[in-house]
Amino acid sequence: MEAVNIFVKGIFIENMIFAYFLGMCSYLAVSKTVKTAVGLGAAVIFVLGITVPINYLLENYVLKEGALSWMGAEYASLDLSFLSFILFIAVIASTVQLVEMIVERFSPALYGALGIFLPLIAVNCSILGGALFMQERQYANIVDATSFGLGSGVGWFLAIVAIAAIREKIQYSNIPAPLKGLGITFIITGLMGMAFMAFMGIEL
Repeated sequence: MEAVNIFVKGIFIENMIFAYFLGMCSYLAVSKTVKTAVGLGAAVIFVLGITVPINYLLENYVLKEGALSWMGAEYASLDLSFLSFILFIAVIASTVQLVEMIVERFSPALYGALGIFLPLIAVNCSILGGALFMQERQYANIVDATSFGLGSGVGWFLAIVAIAAIREKIQYSNIPAPLKGLGITFIITGLMGMAFMAFMGIEL
């Protein structure tokens, strides 16, 4: 039940875009059409769903103080937490490389449409943010950590698809010239973010 709560909170309450405004670069740049937004959103779900549990295992069985006690008593006091950033980013970069190869192989059109923003998932702050939030919150087990990763990914997916659908429609609206494009996108994102922030205090 706790894993379900974590998953739902990751989507609707602790949304990476609307609650923390993480990953805004890709969110703004790739949300011009729903097709590219869906492609990038699915890639983010995959990357978060894979990297958060892997980084959870690294954190709890390799990096934090006492994590290596399974290797023997002489390793029980070893603390490798200073390597967290390096290893988290290495896992993220490797997973993104895998996603890039898969998309290029099976969907060349989507690969071309996403352009530089597909490999830049590796430096998308929502991905690293997922790993760091996992580290900070000290989830009880890998199931909870995986639920958080998937929930965060689905939340990011819904956010970018929602704004892409809105942007596709509002381009035909009578919007003042200074607000067209990113201007109205920032305003809508801010309003949606305020709505999500209103729910931040709700406990599931």
